[in-house]
Amino acid sequence: MNMLPSRWLSAALITFVVMAPAAAQAPAVGCTPPADMAPAQLYGLWQLVLWPQTSGSEATPTSTGALLFERHPEYPGSVRGNLKRSTAGNDRQALVSGDVTSGEFNLDESADGVTMDAVWEGNVTASGCGQELRGIRRPAEGRLAGEPVMNFVLKKAPGWR
Repeated sequence: MNMLPSRWLSAALITFVVMAPAAAQAPAVGCTPPADMAPAQLYGLWQLVLWPQTSGSEATPTSTGALLFERHPEYPGSVRGNLKRSTAGNDRQALVSGDVTSGEFNLDESADGVTMDAVWEGNVTASGCGQELRGIRRPAEGRLAGEPVMNFVLKKAPGWR
């Protein structure tokens, strides 16, 4: 009788040893390749970190905040949302709209909903499994050059998958 649990344990251990290397190499279940990411996968809350392109780092951001993306009411296949972020001395709010196509992320930012203040260009990261976007935020053409070009990272907030 004592041999049965031992045989079962041995079989389970052999199965684990044989299958573990294959499982370690398998991609995460439900992970969308960057080129296949659809705009609907942007819906939800994203955490934001910004730092100057010429100095600083992600570890020492000059601005942090959040973006909430929803379906764009006028343009199917696009998103619209709200941006709230900290800056030196005050907080900023803006409306945003954009999309993701073939793994490339583009976003327009406007504080008043009319005049474009900044453009965002980036990519879905291959290692982020559709949950991370990286790129640059630059002042829109014709805007004052008072604000520097910034690197950004957007990470989808936990619970928004």
